[in-house]
Amino acid sequence: MSTWPGPRAATLPQVVARFDSIRTERLLMRRWRDADRRPFAAMNADPEVMHYFPAMLDRVASDEYLDRMEALFERQGFGLWALEDAATGRFLGFTGLNPMPAGVPGAGGMEVGWRLARHAWHHGYATEAGTAAIGVAFRGAGLAEVWSMTAVLNEPSQAVMRRLGMTLYAHFEHPRIEPGHPLRSHVLFRIPRPPDE
Repeated sequence: MSTWPGPRAATLPQVVARFDSIRTERLLMRRWRDADRRPFAAMNADPEVMHYFPAMLDRVASDEYLDRMEALFERQGFGLWALEDAATGRFLGFTGLNPMPAGVPGAGGMEVGWRLARHAWHHGYATEAGTAAIGVAFRGAGLAEVWSMTAVLNEPSQAVMRRLGMTLYAHFEHPRIEPGHPLRSHVLFRIPRPPDE
């Protein structure tokens, strides 16, 4: 899941197209705006949203995270899109594609991840937007596979991974979480590009 702790430097695919916004049936996945900073910071300071992350983010860290996400679009042509309800414009969180970090299985590849505000849970938004993001990965960027990782304890995100057609690939200890921490044990899911893509 959900891109812990944030966008990272990695070997990025060559930009073959730009994907600044994507529409799905109910959602708009788009580049970040200054107006997103307040609701994004509120989401990152919500202990329930951040339950499966080592720490919540203060406003400074949240703004820096948003800036890194936005910069990723300039470098690779796609990234972690701000997610909004297409009908109302309400901010829902983010979903998208982020480079996998060094030191984990799948390092150097691309992961699909998401983080949704509490009011956006249990509506199928992560699955809907994740499906669109995987479509960009395979049909837009020509990637051979997409990864997703989360803490073993994070069953809700693992359920989304399965709904996206991903399968369990590995268990591992996350190198950036201290030994003994309950979130250190992680799972990695993978989906290969279909033969007809």
